[in-house]
Amino acid sequence: MARGYLVLEDGTVFEGNLFGSDRVTEGEVVFATGMSGYQESLTDPSYSGQILVMTYPLIGNYGISDDFYQSDSVHVRGLVVREYCTEPSPMYGGRTLDDFLKQYDVPAISGIDTRELVIKIRTGGTVKGAITSDGSDLDGVAERLRRMPAPSESNLVADVSCRSITREDTGHEITVGMIDCGAKAGIPRDLKARFNLVTFPYDTPADVILESGVKGVLISNGPGDPSHPDIVATTVRTIRDLSSQMPMFGICYGSQLIGIAMGGSTYKLKFGHRGCNQPVKYGDRVYITSQNHGFAVDENSLEGTGLIVDQVNVNDGSVEGVRHRDLPIFTSQYHPEASPGPWDTSFLFDKFGKMIKEGRL
Repeated sequence: MARGYLVLEDGTVFEGNLFGSDRVTEGEVVFATGMSGYQESLTDPSYSGQILVMTYPLIGNYGISDDFYQSDSVHVRGLVVREYCTEPSPMYGGRTLDDFLKQYDVPAISGIDTRELVIKIRTGGTVKGAITSDGSDLDGVAERLRRMPAPSESNLVADVSCRSITREDTGHEITVGMIDCGAKAGIPRDLKARFNLVTFPYDTPADVILESGVKGVLISNGPGDPSHPDIVATTVRTIRDLSSQMPMFGICYGSQLIGIAMGGSTYKLKFGHRGCNQPVKYGDRVYITSQNHGFAVDENSLEGTGLIVDQVNVNDGSVEGVRHRDLPIFTSQYHPEASPGPWDTSFLFDKFGKMIKEGRL
């Protein structure tokens, strides 16, 4: 393997071994804490604009599976690991992570002390970084990163949302809609197991959704800042217009958008929640959940919105779900569809169906 560098905007340099694509890449450096699920994470549209650090020390050991894709592409801008497995188990055909990343032109680097890197991110917050093979001007790379806008300042949702409305009749009694802000494949999978599904681009107006005949709408996960002006002018407006018209369920980014639409606000977390082992207190139980988000609803902004916080993160107390006091609206900041991770909270999709039938939470 060729030698390469992970450069951070503060000038910190980690030297390691390059694999995957040999091009230079830049993005926001974030970390995920799952022991498995690297393929699902790499293909999760919510990672758009980011360089992903895996905290588990050995990555690639079970290869690549056609069953684990969460979209039709890799969305991370780069991958950082401690050790890359060059000879994966043959259980899924033996395809290597290196071949997979080359196919999608995504650079990666191994041999990095990911413990040191994660401590740095947890202490100082997420940073911009670059993966490069050229060590001739690393100070110049860091300076370029400092001038580079954060990826979340762009409308990343526009790059990952579907382009047109699609309708799938799965033989169920109820038809629901999904506003696609960059949905993982697990969400429509779990919806279609219970409902007929109409999928809408993120900027679909409320009147189009109402005319489609759906009985409720789910707002999906997605990348970037939920308060981006383009999102507020489109998706948030649609949610606000629909809020008194039909039941709603927001997942991850969708939870944040519902918070904003109802009058609340969001903020950027210091280093986010990413991985399939995040504890959430819901009622008198704690669930282990799959998460991938860098923003959260500000609990202090919800007074007068009708939204009530009913789920919190055990680690930091941040909002993990809200429900409306009067309207059939609820959210989960985590991913009940898992992919990867535990399916302990998949009952929320059934709760959505019950809410549609009864017209209330």
